[in-house]
Amino acid sequence: MEKNQNNPLGTEPIGTLLTRFAVPSIIAMLVSSLYNIVDQFFIGRSVGMLGNAATNVAFPLSITCTALSLLCGIGGAANFNLSMGKNQKEKAVKFAGGAIGMMLTLGILLCILAQIFLNPMMLAFGATDQVLEYALTYTGITSLGFPFLIVTTGGSNLIRADGSPKFSMICTLTGAVINTILDPLFIFGLDMGIAGAAWATIIGQVVSGIMVLTYLSRFKTVHIPLKTLIPSKAAWFPIISLGVAPFCNQLAMMIVQIVMNNTLTYYGGQSSYGSDIPLACAGIISKVGMIFFAIVIGISQGIQPIISFNYGAGKYDRVKAAYKKAVTAAIGISVVAFLLFQLAPRQIIGIFGSGSEEYFLFAEKFFRIYMFFTFINGIQPITANTFTSIGKAGKGVFLSLTRQIIFLLPLLLILPVFMGIEGVMFAAPVADGIAAVLCIFFIIREFKHMGSERKEV
Repeated sequence: MEKNQNNPLGTEPIGTLLTRFAVPSIIAMLVSSLYNIVDQFFIGRSVGMLGNAATNVAFPLSITCTALSLLCGIGGAANFNLSMGKNQKEKAVKFAGGAIGMMLTLGILLCILAQIFLNPMMLAFGATDQVLEYALTYTGITSLGFPFLIVTTGGSNLIRADGSPKFSMICTLTGAVINTILDPLFIFGLDMGIAGAAWATIIGQVVSGIMVLTYLSRFKTVHIPLKTLIPSKAAWFPIISLGVAPFCNQLAMMIVQIVMNNTLTYYGGQSSYGSDIPLACAGIISKVGMIFFAIVIGISQGIQPIISFNYGAGKYDRVKAAYKKAVTAAIGISVVAFLLFQLAPRQIIGIFGSGSEEYFLFAEKFFRIYMFFTFINGIQPITANTFTSIGKAGKGVFLSLTRQIIFLLPLLLILPVFMGIEGVMFAAPVADGIAAVLCIFFIIREFKHMGSERKEV
């Protein structure tokens, strides 16, 4: 118990811990999103609008990688920290090893599936005749790096759980810097076009993945034997249980992205904009939105070790303090993003290449309406991850699904029937508002329950 009481997660000021864990996590998530942003920038400059549309069609598979990463990484890290908070070191070792084994297995499996079913996937994800060739080239290459991408993103959570948030940031940063340097070299210098962007991405991911695996082979707080990487119900089931909430949130994003792509293509074809303009604009907006969400998700991942450890140790006041500070920070960031999206949409779109006046008018309108409730979007992921961090996976899963599946997906199907392509734009702010209110209701109830638990103890 002495080690438990002296662990900095249970003793240091919450603000200090949040800065130490959340800032590297935010930087790591931002850098991770740069893979897509940098590709989008250079592809837009070389290939143009159809290249931007192709990366949008490929985006659901990138989201799938993130979903699997969080399933293994968050689930493994939460179980690891909860076990360490309870001084159950042997269980913690099994969870860390099990998470690593899951990442490697699922990464290889997804790579194989993507290679086999690439063409039907791209068509299902909304590729038009003009976009399909670019999408096949880009995704056919980038899918080879899926195992390394999943290990990097998921393993970073374990590295943070082990008390090394800065190193997790360095791993992701290294790959992104390599990608940024190689993108213009391959695309313009070697005249490889969209294929060059894909190869630059893979090389960066491989380097980051190797760095993460090297660290995981020599954990600081525990030793992880190779035998713990073998699939085990005792480890995998609890990992899946606590990782399923962020997994479902990302999976929901993928489903919504696919439905939105097809809806934009269908209703865009019935409008004056055509099918390709909405598809290209949505791709850029999704990638730009990733920058904002990367910060929020980084904050939610940063508080995970703090909340898990202190909840396991019965220090509920520290759990509440960590949540409140995280939400306050997320709302502050969200307000800044909201102002940028409302005041400078044309300037943001212009970064990713040129287009017709009609293209920019549609993009401005889409940006302002679709991202209108950005200033409250930080509440949902942090609240859902808080429930996951305290071991209440059911509530975490439900809250993860509220915005994307329960509200946004039906609205994407219903509103365009009455409003045409503008229905896609208005679906998001309606879903955002309802999801935020629901999360506030759930967390208030949970905090009251924590208070009664503390008094009973």
